[in-house]
Amino acid sequence: MKITILQRDIEWANPAKNVKRADEAIDRNPGSDIYVLPEMFSTGFCTNPEGIAESDNSETLQWLIRKAAAIDAAIAGSVAIEKDGKFYNRFYFVKPDGSVTYYDKKHLFTYGGEHKRFTAGDRRVIVEFLGIRILLEICYDLRFPIWARNRGDYDMILYVASWPTPRISAWSALLVARAIENQCYVAGVNRVGSDPVCEYCGASVVIDPYGKIIASCNDREECEATATIDIDALEAFRKKFPVLNDADI
Repeated sequence: MKITILQRDIEWANPAKNVKRADEAIDRNPGSDIYVLPEMFSTGFCTNPEGIAESDNSETLQWLIRKAAAIDAAIAGSVAIEKDGKFYNRFYFVKPDGSVTYYDKKHLFTYGGEHKRFTAGDRRVIVEFLGIRILLEICYDLRFPIWARNRGDYDMILYVASWPTPRISAWSALLVARAIENQCYVAGVNRVGSDPVCEYCGASVVIDPYGKIIASCNDREECEATATIDIDALEAFRKKFPVLNDADI
């Protein structure tokens, strides 16, 4: 299976422009099975979502559904959503058949005030696509390894993020750690550019179960990178070196 990570510079609170440019980036990189966009890719990361968050049936979601069908591939990324007066940081995984799976961010970023306006999710979400089981995670979730603990129920983690430049070393180190300790592939997709609060430098990568980076984006610029997920090699590695059988949880 091929996965393409899409490291984007996001224009603040401009869904139409951000979706158009994401559409163009996907078209520049044909042939993958999954395309992954950053956290809140349509608006930028907002902790005061009034007037910025979209409805749970927004044009952004409709674009995800149309585009996935048109290219016969899955598309994933998070969107700030308002539903019934509550706000969610919602990670959509849209398959080409039009089916939509979503994960609402569990660990809200209290340091930045996300918890004041957003409602935390309460369920761990794994979606299966082309025979590969995929755990959906968002940004700050990366700092909580128990939440991501592999219970033998997934093969890859997707992390979408708006992870600021001053803490980028933690992002890079923890992505590798999650791959090694959970004996899985990890794709981490961060944004670049700036918003009213932070600057972002990217460092988006795909990592194999040994902790080796197998695809990466250039720092501080919009970039796409593609990697192959080899499920047969993963299963052989797990059979030869069954780390997960000895896990504490």
